[in-house]
Amino acid sequence: MGLGSVRYLVGEGAKNIQANRQMSVASIGVLVACMLLIGAAVLFSLNADAIMGYIESQNDVVVFVADRATDAQAEGLKTALEAIDNVASTRYISKEEALRGQMEKLGNSAYLMDTLMEDNPLPATYYVKVKDLERLTETVKEIQRLDLVLDVNSPTDVAATLVGIKKGVSLGGLGIVAILGAVSVLIVSNTIKLTVFSRRREISIMKYVGATDSFIRLPFLVEGVIIGLLSALLAFGLLWIAYYYLLDWMGNATSSWIQLAYPNLIQFEDIAWRMLGGFCGAGAAFGVAGSMFFVGKYLKV
Repeated sequence: MGLGSVRYLVGEGAKNIQANRQMSVASIGVLVACMLLIGAAVLFSLNADAIMGYIESQNDVVVFVADRATDAQAEGLKTALEAIDNVASTRYISKEEALRGQMEKLGNSAYLMDTLMEDNPLPATYYVKVKDLERLTETVKEIQRLDLVLDVNSPTDVAATLVGIKKGVSLGGLGIVAILGAVSVLIVSNTIKLTVFSRRREISIMKYVGATDSFIRLPFLVEGVIIGLLSALLAFGLLWIAYYYLLDWMGNATSSWIQLAYPNLIQFEDIAWRMLGGFCGAGAAFGVAGSMFFVGKYLKV
């Protein structure tokens, strides 16, 4: 396709938008609203995953070392633990460190534990972080099979809750995107339908003089893409502004829950290019889908 043909198609697409500007503006407005909701759902899912990831990182698997293990054997257990595929990191607390930690918690009453200094009953301990909470149960079973492991304390219930929340957020986000995507395609298709109806005589003449179906359909395809891209750019800019002010408000909020979540929230600048690409891609896709799937139904050529 030559440059002249491209100019013609783009010009025809722009002319179609101009000819039906009221419907086009309405379509862009509704598309912007849909894409804002889609973007908000994506941002919510990303932030929920980030916050869940932080909470996951705070839930350690506590591994108690058997009393029969020597200090060297207890420290050597680190290699066996880190050899397990789902283990991200380990932190070792010796018997002496565990006792000192308990005495520090007692403060002025620490002298009550002086008698334990010679015969320390506290076990050496490993705090283990896992990579994937969904595999926590099988990871705990692997740890329990290791020699010199006395017992394992794991946040199984917390892990199940967190995994359920993450799955719910992901499925909910996908559902919202799918529904709003379908609505966006219908909006574009209705705009194309009106354009086809208003140009039906011109289309008939073009058909009589030998214009191919593809040549007739392409301007409507370009019209859909232009509407989708304009909507994407507007939605992207509005979402960035709204998210900026939301983070600014959360940063100044006094709620302890908000202050706990705030440091783990995603900054828009970190994902701006990906969001822009996603918005433009989605806008173009909605435009193409609205044109391709419905123009054949209304374009009687």
